[in-house]
Formats: sequence, C-alpha cells, structure tokens
Amino acid sequence: MKSLKSIKNLLFLAIFGLFSAYFIAGCNETPIDDNQSDDEFIKEVLTQGTGSNNQEEDDLMSGESGDLDNGGAVYNGGGGGDTPIDSLIKWGRRILSVNISVTITSEGDSIKNASVTRTINGNYIIIGTVNNVVDTIVKPYTEVIKRNTVFKRIAYTPRPRFNWKLYRVSMADGGTTAPQNSNDYIQMQKIDAYVNNVLAYTFTGPDFTQVIFVTKRFGGDGIPKVRLGDQVKLVVTTVSQQSETDIVAWHWARNTFGFHRVPFDMTSSVPNPSGPGYLRTYEKTYTIYNTPPYVHRHGVFNGFISASTHKSLYDDSPVEFSSDLVGIPYRVVP
Repeated sequence: MKSLKSIKNLLFLAIFGLFSAYFIAGCNETPIDDNQSDDEFIKEVLTQGTGSNNQEEDDLMSGESGDLDNGGAVYNGGGGGDTPIDSLIKWGRRILSVNISVTITSEGDSIKNASVTRTINGNYIIIGTVNNVVDTIVKPYTEVIKRNTVFKRIAYTPRPRFNWKLYRVSMADGGTTAPQNSNDYIQMQKIDAYVNNVLAYTFTGPDFTQVIFVTKRFGGDGIPKVRLGDQVKLVVTTVSQQSETDIVAWHWARNTFGFHRVPFDMTSSVPNPSGPGYLRTYEKTYTIYNTPPYVHRHGVFNGFISASTHKSLYDDSPVEFSSDLVGIPYRVVP
C-alpha cells in the first residue's frame, strides 16, 4: 500500500498536469479581435453590435432592419373604403434578406468615418377584403437604408476593441427602390418631437442622415432621451405627389411584449408652395409604456417612421408600393 505522502505527490502531479495543459491551451488561444484590423472591428460593431444588451449606442445599428420586420401582416386597427381593396385588415413587412455594406474612411489615425448601407429584400403583405372576399396580396420589395457614423480612437493597444468607440451617429434615412422609388412619390421633410407637450427635438430632412448626435461618452447630449411614462407627440411633414392621403406610421422597437406600429392622423394638406404635389402634416401622440406587463425596456433602440402612398396599401397591384423611411435612435431611461 502506498504511503499517504506518495498519494499526495501523485495528486499534486495530476493537478499540476491538468493546470499546465489548460494554461498552455489558453495561451495558444487568441481572441478574435486580436487578429482584427481596426476597420474589421468597426464593421463588426456596425453589423453585430457589442453585446451590451441595448445599453450602449454602439448597438443601435445591429438591430436596425429587425426593428422594421413585422414578420408578416399584423392588425392595422383601421378600415379602408377604396377599391380594389375595400377594407384593410392587416398589413406588414416580412424581411427575407439583408445585405450590409460598410464604407470606412480615415482622418489621420484617430477618426474613422463609417457609412452603413442596408439593402433589405422582403414581402409587403396585405390582408383585406376585395368585393367582400378576404384576400392576401403580396408585394415583393427592396428598401435601402443609410446611416453615417464616426468612431474615435481612445487608446493605442493591440486590441481594436479597446481603441475605438462610437463618437457620432446619424439618424437613418431610406426608402423603397423597387417596385417604386420612394423619392418619386413621397418624402418626409421634417419631424417635430414633443415630450410632455414641450417641443424637445426638431429633425430636418429630406436627407435625415445629416442629423448627427454626439454620444455622451464624448461629452455630447447623446441620442434623444425619453422616460417611462412620458407622453410623446410626433408631427411629421411630408411632400407627396399623390392626391390620395398617404399612410404614415411609427414603428416601435421590438420589446419583450411584441412589436408595435402606431398609425398617424393627417392634420393638414395644402398644395406644395415650393413645387409640385402636396404639403401634408401627420400627428400621433402615445405614451412610453410603463404599466406592467407592458413596460418598455430600458436602453437604446431604433424607432422608424414610414410614409407610404395610399396605393401601397389599397391597390392590389404588386407594382404599387412606395414607402419613405426615417429612423430615429432613442434611449429609454427609468
């Protein structure tokens, strides 16, 4: 029988061997971002986020297209009255594919300008009644959404993850390119945001990527901020080339209790004083959910406003779909 000392020695050698193997293996493992270039890391942030669970502005871009995906037709909450679709029951986007293109340019060794273009292919699905018969209309579409960002160097380490942080981020701007180009039919010109009856933000287009927010990390005001329970009113000004009333809606970010889309009401329509078409305003007031179980998550999110032609929803032709899009980043705090 082995002595107690021998047994202890064997246990020590076994444990030491296991530890040595683990240590050596660990030393041979290099984190992904150790092998990344600065540009590769920035592209990763813009397409995949940082894993902060919507707590950092760096994660805004990774969820962009998902915030628009209804997963198909959802209830609209309102009726129609036109033909060939007599009454609208449900409508919504079902995204089938997303292609992301990131273009990065450098200013010296401390600034990286990154332009993000998302090309979305999907089906616009409408369920309504045609001659008193429920019908489903599917309209294949392509939308392109652009956003500009700036990253700033904060350190010089071998790991890009520790060197670059989001410095500036713009609103998102885009619209359909097929079957119709949204710029030829309808464009949002201005968005006023009132928080608790006080004008808090004015965003001017039609190119909303020119609206830039400096992140709090670098001393800016950050993206628009609201609190749970705040009452928010959005006033959207559009120029439309169509005589029929357009369909404007606010698309909430995805939450634990589901996806939300809120239709706007048109409040004015006059001939466009500076060109062809009609100058129109749409309004909607809503409350940032704060009543269990419907409580908005804390963090950073994208909200989108869509402005679509009347025929996009009430004409069953698959070539009638034109929708302008503006994305507003926002932060929800307690």
